[in-house]
Amino acid sequence: MIKLALMHTRHAQYPAGMSPNRFASSIRTDSPEGCEIALLGMPDDLGVRLNGGRPGAADGPRAIRDALSRYGVTEQFLCDLPRVFDAGDVEPDGGEDAAALARTHDRISAASEALAARGMTVIGLGGGHDLTYALARGVARAHAGKPMPGVYFDAHLDVRETPGSGMSFRKLVEDKIVSTLRIIGFNPLVNQREHAEWFLSHGGMIAPHGSDPLGGIDVEGAFVSVDLDAIDMSAAPGVSAPNPAGLSPGHVAVAMEKLGQFYNLRCLDFMELSPPHDEGGRTARVAAHLLLSFLRGFGMRRQRV
Repeated sequence: MIKLALMHTRHAQYPAGMSPNRFASSIRTDSPEGCEIALLGMPDDLGVRLNGGRPGAADGPRAIRDALSRYGVTEQFLCDLPRVFDAGDVEPDGGEDAAALARTHDRISAASEALAARGMTVIGLGGGHDLTYALARGVARAHAGKPMPGVYFDAHLDVRETPGSGMSFRKLVEDKIVSTLRIIGFNPLVNQREHAEWFLSHGGMIAPHGSDPLGGIDVEGAFVSVDLDAIDMSAAPGVSAPNPAGLSPGHVAVAMEKLGQFYNLRCLDFMELSPPHDEGGRTARVAAHLLLSFLRGFGMRRQRV
């Protein structure tokens, strides 16, 4: 089943000669057996281009893997990290219109469904933020279509009607894939009034600035999405839409560890990393730090059981 569903994927590539002390050296690429976490690369930014954003996010999965090869140790203090399988990259359709984007979404959904059906928590590496819709859709299918609570770190609501990177959360609501939505890092200066009104009228919640981002919400069986443009551009310049007044990486990292430790997530993703704009690989390292923070929390949760 997994081989058939992943027929549009290519093998994950990590730099040769990694130190065995790096966590990335322990990531399996041959088999998911015994693994609790599955990585899935989504190297496509057609949605960004259709929305008139600056391209480059198609190289995001490669840059995150490169950053993981240089950052993060295998043997961590007071914690054994979970075993991770990297399923590789889903190959985009190759077209340049909305129909091609939909076909890429279908490929991602098939892959994420197959991975989730094996009982693994799926972590997507993007890619344009429209791909969150495809990732979550596949995971929901693996769980009999049961709607999931959704939490996303983002400056933008992404509830546009038009196909592209700004449509994912509207589609998740309209297709009844989500039960609730909460956005953390919302920037009112870059969101149209009609989009905010649509979001709120469909049960969306905006986390107050400075609050506990996870306070008072149920994310059991949820999906979480991190658009890296939620983070301040001083730390994360390499994104599709730089944020001059975003969240701190430390703030988001604390939330990631908490999510791993206390909540049973079905999927998580890190989106909109744009390596051509990432001076010194700073944003990629932030993404690697956030991913490892979640895995550390996941490992701490297992040790409590």
